[in-house]
Amino acid sequence: MGKTKKGKDSLGPAKQHGRRKRVVHVFTEGLVTEPSYIEIIKEYATTVEVRIANASAPGSQRKPLKLVEAAVRLMGEETRQARRSGLPKEYLPQVWCLFDRDEHEGIETALKQAREGDVNVAFSHPCFEVWRLLHHKPVTGTFGGVCGLVAARLPFARDPKDGANLKLVLPHQVTGRYPEARKRALQMNAQYGDHVALVKRDPYTDVHEFVERGLGITEY
Repeated sequence: MGKTKKGKDSLGPAKQHGRRKRVVHVFTEGLVTEPSYIEIIKEYATTVEVRIANASAPGSQRKPLKLVEAAVRLMGEETRQARRSGLPKEYLPQVWCLFDRDEHEGIETALKQAREGDVNVAFSHPCFEVWRLLHHKPVTGTFGGVCGLVAARLPFARDPKDGANLKLVLPHQVTGRYPEARKRALQMNAQYGDHVALVKRDPYTDVHEFVERGLGITEY
């Protein structure tokens, strides 16, 4: 697969075979898991070009608040450029952040700043592995905020080949499984009432929103 482009390498609309495509910039908390997942599913995104905006960022810049701050700045730059170039609405760029609850501080502040800065967030509690697990089975109970408990449930966790680098998402682990993963995510999330704060929902993930609203993918 081709190398995913960084968000700031080239701003503005993308083109493929002479046809303009909307650009989606993504900031990921993880250095391996989320980017490898995006690398797989972006092949199904026919109407957008995906650019990992923080591909070379160090760990210190991958905390939720830092991600959102950088994402808001980029969204501002993209919005100004889009206005100057008179970009049609359907091609306006999007900026997304993918991050987890884990044990991070300032999650609610990060979510608030993202909303105010017109940045989209795909949030998982306790971590992105909940979304990976939903590709294989329903998720019930609580993990007490411990990501390791989620990873241990992955059916390939003890496989000598797949489990050797559990952080890396491989194509056969997710392809052909999206419809069921989305269905299970909706069922899992439905257990929480609106009065339950996002940071209190364990387990939870809305990565499917990123897949559909961000990338325009309905199946992979």
